[in-house]
Amino acid sequence: METQLQERATDAGRGTERRWPLIAAATLAASTTAAVVAHARLRNWGAMAEESVRQLPGDELIFDADSATTRAVTINAPREEVWRWLVQIGQDRGGWYSYDWLENLLGLDIHSTRDVREEWQRLAVGDEVRATPPGAIGMKEGYAFRVEHVEPGSALVLRQQPPEHPWNATWAFILVDDAPGSCRLLVRTRSKRMPGLVSRLTWVGGELMDPIVLIMTRRMLLGIRERSESAHDLQLRGHPSEMVTQA
Repeated sequence: METQLQERATDAGRGTERRWPLIAAATLAASTTAAVVAHARLRNWGAMAEESVRQLPGDELIFDADSATTRAVTINAPREEVWRWLVQIGQDRGGWYSYDWLENLLGLDIHSTRDVREEWQRLAVGDEVRATPPGAIGMKEGYAFRVEHVEPGSALVLRQQPPEHPWNATWAFILVDDAPGSCRLLVRTRSKRMPGLVSRLTWVGGELMDPIVLIMTRRMLLGIRERSESAHDLQLRGHPSEMVTQA
């Protein structure tokens, strides 16, 4: 009797072991499906349907993009106020207004400002907007975007393209008037796959990283909103919006 019970227990254990690969595969498939669905639904976080298809400055640079996203937020402050914070972005400038602590775990040395700095209020076509300092995450020269288009108070378009980068992409920040005294900040990304294995693998990696990019972009949009609205509220109450620090 005892031997029979032991044999049954052994058979049950073997059955469970045989089922583990099936359980693991089913779990992976369900997780992947959920991630794909969530990615599709959140790809254009905050943007209205009309905004996602609207032609924006920078779109003409990559008219046949393989991938595109539009993310947006409403800010209860005029475009001119929001622009003062937006034009300061950059690792060696005002930061990215996102999760500094997370970026600094990678050694990016980012410190998002809560001040408007006079020396950071100007960007011109051809300027660099640095994402990482030299030497960070194994890149000797660091990493930077190139300013492609600037309309003060309205649009800032950053560009990545060969030979500086192994891909062709744009990152556009667009301010659009909304209700009186408020505006919409739209962030549009567009990218085109380049020929070659390295470029294609880089593009696939970028798509897989997009959920993380969404989290960081969402935090950046909210960070700009919080700063802009706080400064505008102080101005409405008759106080200086904040100290404008000189160079």
